Amino acid sequence: MTNVISISHLSKTYATGHAALKDVSLDIRRGEIFALLGPNGAGKTTLISIVCGLVNATSGTVEVAGNDIVRDYRAARSRIGLVPQELTTDAFESVWATVSFSRGLFGCAPDPTHIEKVLRSLSLWEKKDARIMTLSGGMKRRVLIAKALSHAPEVLFLDEPSAGVDVELRRDMWRLVRELRDAGVTIILTTHYLEEAEEMADRVGVIARGELILVEDKAVLMRKLGGKRLSIELAQPLAAIPGRLAPYDLSLSPSGTCLTYTYATTADGAEGEPRQGNGLSIAGLLAGLSAEDIAFTDIHTEQSSLEDIFVSLVRRAP
Repeated sequence: MTNVISISHLSKTYATGHAALKDVSLDIRRGEIFALLGPNGAGKTTLISIVCGLVNATSGTVEVAGNDIVRDYRAARSRIGLVPQELTTDAFESVWATVSFSRGLFGCAPDPTHIEKVLRSLSLWEKKDARIMTLSGGMKRRVLIAKALSHAPEVLFLDEPSAGVDVELRRDMWRLVRELRDAGVTIILTTHYLEEAEEMADRVGVIARGELILVEDKAVLMRKLGGKRLSIELAQPLAAIPGRLAPYDLSLSPSGTCLTYTYATTADGAEGEPRQGNGLSIAGLLAGLSAEDIAFTDIHTEQSSLEDIFVSLVRRAP
């Protein structure tokens, strides 16, 4: 798969001395949904702003569809659509006028058929003649997406698109993003809703303190760093974990009535290996409980989520 965005050794230090980005290198594949995750202040918006030509980098290079964002600014920028976090629209313009105007800014000829298609896909067609100021916050967010799609970009940046929107709009956006990906558009998504990234992304990048600490296919990431938790509800509370069970690195609840065992899955999807990789199995754990005459009333498992992995990575970041 070819790359549509190539970022090489990108850094940004502001006049205050704050290093927002530190030697970031990243390739985005054409036609993928890439989720860029990181806590507030990690550098996500700075990275997007540099790629979109809104902020100048201190060092490094960025190419979009083979066009350098500095030397070939117009060609690079014409390939990009950006949906910012802030609701910035002309309050007195109609929906149709503001979306059409955005298309013209990129030097594109008027195309009412394309504008209608975009508005209908975002459930905005009935509001095409309404002034922006009369719309709800969710509808204004839809207008921002329509503006970003007005010139049919190859790459679409969605910077916290679900911030402050209702569940219905979020679901509509998920549907639209998948349709755009299927049509060949590359989507770069930043979000605080990690279930959104888990649901939609093909690959995930994690940025912390201006450094890109991980880039991985989502499925591989979940397999490598994910895991399962086995919770064992005990018939009688334990005062302490017996020494025989120490190799399993179990956790005992404060009440003493629940044991928790965290284990990984093997490369072929089989279960039973603990995180430490010492070869102990769930069957061995249950046999150990039996040998210690520890009765239990219930067992249930829980799969680690992308949120669990994200929190763990950010905590370990230098």
